[in-house]
Amino acid sequence: MAAVTALQGLRDCGHLQPGQQVLIYGAGGGVGNFAVQLARHFGARVTAVCSSRNAELARSLGAEVVIDYARENFADNGRRYDLILAVNGSRPLAVYRRALAAGGRLVVAGGTLAQVMGSMIFGPLLSLGSRKVRTLAAKPNVGDLEFIIGLVEAGQIRPVIDRHYPLRQAAEAMAYLSQGHARGKVLIDVAADDPQDEEGVTPV
Repeated sequence: MAAVTALQGLRDCGHLQPGQQVLIYGAGGGVGNFAVQLARHFGARVTAVCSSRNAELARSLGAEVVIDYARENFADNGRRYDLILAVNGSRPLAVYRRALAAGGRLVVAGGTLAQVMGSMIFGPLLSLGSRKVRTLAAKPNVGDLEFIIGLVEAGQIRPVIDRHYPLRQAAEAMAYLSQGHARGKVLIDVAADDPQDEEGVTPV
């Protein structure tokens, strides 16, 4: 669903067009990784907001500009974006909106409960002008899944796997994921539960 969420956020809610300036807030996570790649695939110029430890990964996936959220406020650097896809974090909607170009769109696809609820409640009020705020509720879609699979098979995009756990370490996997520092996806492999495997966790 991570790739489908990114696709629906950019294409369906964001109405992404080639050549547009796009900012992905939360580019280091599973949805963000796919969003950076898909935005580049569609011909956009991508700015990624993530932690410093994920900066090189974001660049390798196609981001032209990478902003460390701990050191710089993306809304204060003078750049304006045609589309902002927020898939993580917690920022006031006014901050995102300030960074939008005229006619730009903010799509909130994740983050804290306050961020998502704020988008749902106040988004319509903030969309009265040329800048629009939308909340994405991604839905499984066979056509979108087939589209993503086609891009992966063609080498146009790639899944980013942070860690790989056997089933018996599912609790450890969830604990690691809950820390919010995963780079990409965390996998639990039910077929690799070999009791002789003493190492268990496999960083990828």
